Amino acid sequence: MARRSAESLPWSLFGAGGFMVAFFFPIHILLFGILIPLGLIAAPTHTGMLALVNHPLTRLYLFGFCALGLLHAAHRLRFTLSDMLRLKHLDTLLGVLAYGAALVGVAVTIDLLI
Repeated sequence: MARRSAESLPWSLFGAGGFMVAFFFPIHILLFGILIPLGLIAAPTHTGMLALVNHPLTRLYLFGFCALGLLHAAHRLRFTLSDMLRLKHLDTLLGVLAYGAALVGVAVTIDLLI
C-alpha cells in the first residue's frame, strides 16, 4: 500500500488562499484605494463601518480573507526559497518558519476580530 503524503492540507490552503486573495483583494483595492478616495462613491460613516465590522458574517469573511491569504503566502514563500533559491536542504526549517509565521498572523487576526 502506498504511503500518503501530508502535503494535501498545505496545498489545499494554498489554493483556497490564492482564490481569496486573487478574487477579493482587487475589490478591496478598487473600493478603498480608488473609488472612495476619488469621491466616486460615498465614504462609509464611522458608525456604519463599525456596524459592518461587528457583524458575525463580516468577521468570518475577514478571518478567511486574512488567514487563507497568510497561509497562501507562507506556502508560496516556502517553495520559492526551497526550489528557486536551491535551499532544499532547509525545507523542514523553512516550512516551520513560514507556516509558524502564518499561524502567528492567524492568531493575531483572531485576537483582533474578537
